[in-house]
Order: sequence, then structure tokens, then C-alpha cells
Amino acid sequence: MRRTHLSRAALAVCPALAAGLLLSAAPARADGQLPLTAVSDRQTTGRGGEFTLTLTLTNPYDTPIQFVYQSVQPSYRTSQQQGLKFSATACGTQTNGCSDNVHGGIARYDVPLAPGAGSSFTVTYTVAPDSACGPDVRIDLYSYLYYEYKGGLASNSGILGIAGPQVAC
Repeated sequence: MRRTHLSRAALAVCPALAAGLLLSAAPARADGQLPLTAVSDRQTTGRGGEFTLTLTLTNPYDTPIQFVYQSVQPSYRTSQQQGLKFSATACGTQTNGCSDNVHGGIARYDVPLAPGAGSSFTVTYTVAPDSACGPDVRIDLYSYLYYEYKGGLASNSGILGIAGPQVAC
């Protein structure tokens, strides 16, 4: 009979224990504010022209940022524009490079990034000479950023829209 009481007690305690473990294992999250700025050097470019994005990550925490993943991609509206042709042609300052991989990763920051420090990098895009152009043709981008700090115990991520140039004829 004693065994039955122990089995019933275990059945009652197991769900509570599992819920407690799951809740305590949730990763720490930072506020939704991304410490990232992105600026295009031109509001307008022509066919065969180029523009450069400067992206700056600043560490707002009291511990180093030790891991960063960042990608830059065309916005949905940009990807849907018929005949618009452009590509990244140069990359990097103050990072250990850029990469084109299946996930669109572009920045590989030198880490750790000390508290209060900032790091910038540039990506230059060239518009094809036979690209679509006109007052409604824009190259808008977005950046997905994920980073970890506090020894990997905390992370933050989000998307930043980047207004790029209009492609003039």
C-alpha cells in the first residue's frame, strides 16, 4: 500500500517539477531595443552606380558582446520589383570579413566587443547598367541581428529596416 501512495505523489510532483525546470531554463532576454544603426550614403543612385551602407553595432552592456550574427537582405518590396538588379561588391571595415552563405550571413565581427565600444562595417552595392529604374524603384534592405553577452547567458535579436536609394533613370 505504501508503494501506491509514493506512485501517486510522484505523479503529482512530476508535472510541477517539469514546469519549473522548463521555466528556469528559458534564456535571459534583453530589451527589444537593438544597439544598431544603419545609414546609406546616397538617397539616389543611377544604373551602373553604387551606394554604401554603414552599419554600426554599439555594446550598451556592462559585459562584452562575445558572439554576433548579422545578415543584410533585400526587403520584400525590393525583391518583388521586376528588373531590379544589384549586388554586393565590396564589404568590410572593422570586422574580420563578410561571407555569403546559405543563410545570408554577412558580418563576422571581431569579438569580444567591449562594454561601450562600437564597431562599424560597410557594404557597397552596385546597380547593374541594365537594371530597372524610375521614381518607384528603390533598393530597401533589412538587417537581422543576433548577439550574445553575459558569458552567453543573455542574448538579443531583431530586425532593422534600412532605407536605401531610389534608382534614377
